[in-house]
Amino acid sequence: MPDDFADYSPMYPGVFDYGYPYSHRIHHEHLVKTIQDCEAVCEHMTTLLKRRPDVQMRLRQLQLLRDCADICGLTAKYIARNSMFARPAANLCASICEACGAECARFPDAESQNCARVCMNCARECRAFAATMA
Repeated sequence: MPDDFADYSPMYPGVFDYGYPYSHRIHHEHLVKTIQDCEAVCEHMTTLLKRRPDVQMRLRQLQLLRDCADICGLTAKYIARNSMFARPAANLCASICEACGAECARFPDAESQNCARVCMNCARECRAFAATMA
């Protein structure tokens, strides 16, 4: 957008002035990064597991990894834009991350153990955020 239009928005006056409530700052940047990291690890694990010879024994793990990655993506977006649904989403995200982390912890391979740690950390941070007042 050219500089001539930097403060122009016919539908939403002041939307480009970066003042409250239209701040350009990402809300809770550290939490958003933690959730995005969990999403990335779960997506990576899904790809890895599909190549393993024991994939049939890990179908529940695969399903939870996909669910975890999906809810993490949505939750990170809600939190970043300060959605009114950010806290309920974070609470659900924590529940799914806990389930995924517990399932990953059942398997001894290093990738699953790392994924379990990442998911449990994400769950803790999401729970803490969900418990705070808006």
